[in-house]
Amino acid sequence: MRDQIKIMDIPIDKVNIEEALDRVKGFLIEDTLHVIYTPNPEIVMAAQGDSVLKEAIEGADLVIPDGIGLIYASKIMKTGLTQRVSGIDLMGEMLNLCNREKKSIYLLGGKPGVAQLACENILKKFPSIQVAGKQDGYFKEGELPRIIQEINDSKADILFVALGAPKQEKWIYSNYDKLKVKIAMGVGGCVDIWAGTAKRAPFIYQKLGMEWFYRLLKEPWRYRRMMVLPKFMLKILLDKSH
Repeated sequence: MRDQIKIMDIPIDKVNIEEALDRVKGFLIEDTLHVIYTPNPEIVMAAQGDSVLKEAIEGADLVIPDGIGLIYASKIMKTGLTQRVSGIDLMGEMLNLCNREKKSIYLLGGKPGVAQLACENILKKFPSIQVAGKQDGYFKEGELPRIIQEINDSKADILFVALGAPKQEKWIYSNYDKLKVKIAMGVGGCVDIWAGTAKRAPFIYQKLGMEWFYRLLKEPWRYRRMMVLPKFMLKILLDKSH
């Protein structure tokens, strides 16, 4: 039985990293597609005015709280989220699991060459992983049937989709009936981190839940997107006061 809460009517699973990985292990032994999404406050806010994105998240099999703002919101609402589970951390645990159990992965997304670099670095750390295939995210709509056929023919166990939110969530949602993998997970910029084309925040920022601030320092142009964070918290506080 899933233990979920809702933040602004968006379901979030009450899991820590170990519990999330246990769910992944269960998904891998079943012959059906399971979907994992990793929303943060920005995605929760986007879903307020995007019915397709909202439906996609509602239909997922695991929705992890990737964003310290979701933990703060849950504390204000007293709904019991205690630990952020980041997409990059869960992806790392899933890769480690695939390495131990010799499972296969397919990477979809990123700029040309990024998925290739990511695969090379993943294999350096996890040499027993089977890389079933890769495809950058710069494909045309007409190429979609070929790409889905390639993913299915690869017999990959896990498809990591790095098209950026909310495009990746909608892509998985719209192609759900066509995909023949066991897990499809939206991973955003994780592929860039594995490729080495982007760096994760230092551990102290991670520990303090300030990775968003580190990204802002490194990429000041992101400030427009970051403005959603105070709007999110204000909405939570106003809703709580009613």
